[in-house]
Amino acid sequence: MEGIQELKNLLHQPRNIVILSHRNPDGDAVGSSLGLKNLLSGGFHTCTIILPSEFPDEVSWMRGANEIIIYDKSTDIAAVKVKAADVFFCLDFNALDRIDRLGELVEAQHKPIVTIDHHLYPQDFSEILFSKTDVSSTCELVYLVAKAAGWDRTLDKDGLEALLTGIITDTGSFMYNVHPSTFDNVSELTHRGADIHYIQDRLNNHIKEKQLRLLGHCLSNRMKIWPEKKSGLIYLTKTDYQDFNIIRGDTEGIVNYLLKLHDVHVACFISEQPSINKISLRSKGNFSVEKMAKTYFKGGGHKNAAGGSAYGSLSNMITLLEKAIDENKNEIINSY
Repeated sequence: MEGIQELKNLLHQPRNIVILSHRNPDGDAVGSSLGLKNLLSGGFHTCTIILPSEFPDEVSWMRGANEIIIYDKSTDIAAVKVKAADVFFCLDFNALDRIDRLGELVEAQHKPIVTIDHHLYPQDFSEILFSKTDVSSTCELVYLVAKAAGWDRTLDKDGLEALLTGIITDTGSFMYNVHPSTFDNVSELTHRGADIHYIQDRLNNHIKEKQLRLLGHCLSNRMKIWPEKKSGLIYLTKTDYQDFNIIRGDTEGIVNYLLKLHDVHVACFISEQPSINKISLRSKGNFSVEKMAKTYFKGGGHKNAAGGSAYGSLSNMITLLEKAIDENKNEIINSY
């Protein structure tokens, strides 16, 4: 694997390492960060994980999650850690603006940056780049890097389970972005000690009552289906966020319910935030929601899972979405 020798040279002696991932971190961001920390700490490096914003409760059970520094909540502490770092690892994002002001702080240190990421179009900000878009997740790519460097045996059960958690969440429990090699690597992780049954139980059977009630509200009152366009939408208003006391992670996975419908090829979820509207896009088959996100919503992601945002009213956001669907209707209809 290209870059492995440079990585080994960089880490040939103990380093003070800061591991970073993107704003609104998901299971892959948190899992890859914890998995890499487990790997490198076992190699006598000192590692700190800093994330721009809080992560979902559904992945807070992973060992070491309580030690993660959240930049939004502990800005001064994070700044001290960043300034003391010898090396930065950037996981699951392809541009420094994905970590907002934290990216500016990192860039100002002029220290080596290693990026491990599976998103399209990585920007040139790293001394060492491991970029593969044909792997399921950044967690899987961290494992591949570990194997290529000969470090994978350093991972203990906690590290293995962190990586497996990210693979499961980023593939929607192996529903999309899966390749034969994904199952090979998952098999290795489980053989080495990761408990896949425990992970699936933690991810799927520990939601809050309000999340189930919120799902019911979405399906009953906030769902639009355009059968002639093979598309569907679920949206939440600012009032919904107040009424259900929605926090980060409470809406995770709701968009996927639309894909359960036989006649929906593209699923959309819009959340009205205080100053911006955010959108998550999912698709079946060959239609690229990554291109839609990039073209209409200044976003990006993967072929079958992407996201973006737009300013303005919620109604204008929905109108923009309808325009995007209309202009791609034929491709959506024939994609699956």
